[in-house]
Amino acid sequence: MNMIENTTGRKIRILVGKPGLDCHDRACVVLCQAFRDAGMEVIYTGPYQPPERIAETAIEEDVDVIALSLLDGRHMTHFPRQMEVLKERNAADICVVGGGRIPEKDKPLLEKMGITGNYGAGTPLNVIVDHIIERVKKERGI
Repeated sequence: MNMIENTTGRKIRILVGKPGLDCHDRACVVLCQAFRDAGMEVIYTGPYQPPERIAETAIEEDVDVIALSLLDGRHMTHFPRQMEVLKERNAADICVVGGGRIPEKDKPLLEKMGITGNYGAGTPLNVIVDHIIERVKKERGI
């Protein structure tokens, strides 16, 4: 995995969120470790978090990116709601990436909303980490 290189001296801050009633958080734990190994500061909210709480924590923790993971098939409900809440709270500048069990047909719709990545099971961790690093560098200047 690529270590984060930036000129600001500031690490990327990432919040890993598990919205809704999906309790399958093994992937989140693995992702958190991969993000830490890449030099990011990681906050994990745990399962069963509503989008409002995820946004509140992201704002309080001054994160650069929210990584959402969902396996219960409700990504077209929870992911768009997350974007709405961020806009309502004037935090739409926080990058949002998604992952989980997301059908190919839904990925372009999520991308249009600003939710990038949308990786599924089996995606190499370095692909996810590299995507986040590049997006945050581009959009947040870190």
